[in-house]
Amino acid sequence: MAVNTLTFNQVSALLNEIHDQATGQKTIAPVDTSEFVSVATATLAAGYDPVLNAITQMVNRTIFSIRPYSRKFAGLQVDNQKFGAITRKLNIADKDFDNDVSFQLVDGQAVDHYIVNKPEVLQTNFYGANVFEKSYTIFKDQLDSAFEGPEQLGEFLSMIVSNASDMVEQAHENLARATIANFIGGKAVIGGESVIHLLTEYNTLTGLSLTATSVYEPANFKAFMQWAYSRIADISARMAERSELYQVQVTGKPIKRHTPKEYQRMYLYAPAMAQINAMVMSNTFHTDYLDAIGDAEAVTFWQDISNPDSIDVTPSYLDVDGTIKVGAEQNLSKVFGVIMDEEAAGYTVINEWSATTPLNAKGGYWNTFLHFTDRFWNDYTEKGVVLFLD
Repeated sequence: MAVNTLTFNQVSALLNEIHDQATGQKTIAPVDTSEFVSVATATLAAGYDPVLNAITQMVNRTIFSIRPYSRKFAGLQVDNQKFGAITRKLNIADKDFDNDVSFQLVDGQAVDHYIVNKPEVLQTNFYGANVFEKSYTIFKDQLDSAFEGPEQLGEFLSMIVSNASDMVEQAHENLARATIANFIGGKAVIGGESVIHLLTEYNTLTGLSLTATSVYEPANFKAFMQWAYSRIADISARMAERSELYQVQVTGKPIKRHTPKEYQRMYLYAPAMAQINAMVMSNTFHTDYLDAIGDAEAVTFWQDISNPDSIDVTPSYLDVDGTIKVGAEQNLSKVFGVIMDEEAAGYTVINEWSATTPLNAKGGYWNTFLHFTDRFWNDYTEKGVVLFLD
């Protein structure tokens, strides 16, 4: 079910599934987001350490293969004071104007200037959390035979700590990626003007019959992408207007919003951007222009690194009656981009802490545990548009 329950959900299985798809260990599969010239060989004719049975006893040179990893979609994260607990979001709905009674005065009658006109308020709520744990074991003496001294052992232990840190960093990234995938899937269920099929629109305007394949032919690509840029610029400009466009309206609570360019986020499919740079050779998608539209970020893949332009999710979304609904599975391809208000999707990390156990006197080791709680949200009352290259 959707995460909006006052519980802490153990979603390590979901995280592992998302992680496996994102890292190519599995091909794309449905993810229920309503619930983020020397060839190396693994063998060597030498004895192994007595604990891990993975590291050979000391040989000549050791390379510690680790490097810090920085998460993608970092712009989706906000501080936990903003969306860190049970959070309510208050909106004021527009009400109709009244006639100016000062031009309708009648002799012998009074004008009541105490007529009550209450504001029409819509409250939306964000709550629920997902908890995670990562641990690793450090041995006191058992690995000494695998290294040439305390300095090299220290490097190995540092590698273990860095690996755990990288895994946590990628966990945040992959669940943020799933948050965007849920937003795309929810928009697909809702439909309407928030879902734009670029090729369909272009073919209608030009009388052409381009496909997702033929559009990349040199004779077609430049003209189409120049038009696509103008279409994106038009969407961005429309989002800046105060209107009900590109957002869910809860029945009886018509909220008008505007998203100035500095509050817009844009995620575009990276391979298409690379082909633009290579094939169009113009300023059509120059960085300065992208920055002028909003916070543009290239997305290498949306869910599965082996099927980069596709998503397969069972999304949760906001219905017009103000309740959360779980939609049908959305197996979508040709996802080109997302343009949205900065408050339309995001996540926060709270209760992030670590602790180390005392030394196990009998076993000669200690464990370190890393804990963190993530909260993710989609707000369909904010403006957002999904672009497909079909």
